Amino acid sequence: MLHKSVPHSAREFFPAKLSLSAIRRAASGCKGCDLWKNATQTVFGEGKNSAKVVLVGEQPGNEEDLSGKPFVGPAGRLLDRALVEAGISRSDCYVTNAVKHFKWEPRGKRRIHKKPGAREIAACRPWLEAELSIVKPDVVVILGATAAQSIMGPAFRVTEMRGKPIHSEAAACIVATVHPSSILRAIDEETRHREFERFVADLKVAARIVLSAPSHSSR
Repeated sequence: MLHKSVPHSAREFFPAKLSLSAIRRAASGCKGCDLWKNATQTVFGEGKNSAKVVLVGEQPGNEEDLSGKPFVGPAGRLLDRALVEAGISRSDCYVTNAVKHFKWEPRGKRRIHKKPGAREIAACRPWLEAELSIVKPDVVVILGATAAQSIMGPAFRVTEMRGKPIHSEAAACIVATVHPSSILRAIDEETRHREFERFVADLKVAARIVLSAPSHSSR
């Protein structure tokens, strides 16, 4: 169940009528938390409003912040590979993040990812709620702990629930798995390969849900 929004959040920037194009435009000026101050731009979700699968990550990274598109950096490229192996077309997905601005800290000339806090996750949650309510996917794939916190609450543990279909008010069905960036951080090639295969197996669960969903034949 998606948790209720807090005051001084993204909801203050909502348009009068909700559609993907309208909320994307509105989100470009969102100042629901302070992350906009150091980000290049809002990075909103991307995909069809009739997508069968919604993939929810943590936040945009450096390449996403510069391009304005979600999951186009190293983690996004790994995700694309995994989707192909799982039999899911990215064109059938709506890809977004729990937090729409890049949170970072300087390290020399580089901008290093910094995990968003609970206040920032809560402030941005209305955008995600709106995306899910408009798209109405067959399955939502949670990618990592931050997305899980936004959608399922702080008590949810991806490690305990990954790869298991979960029924929720947030979507017809939810499947939790790791964020692809965690696979890139694996200590060696053997571990990366093993974790990639586990990631693909989780995505295959989502693929089977789409195939068995009544809406699959009617869209």
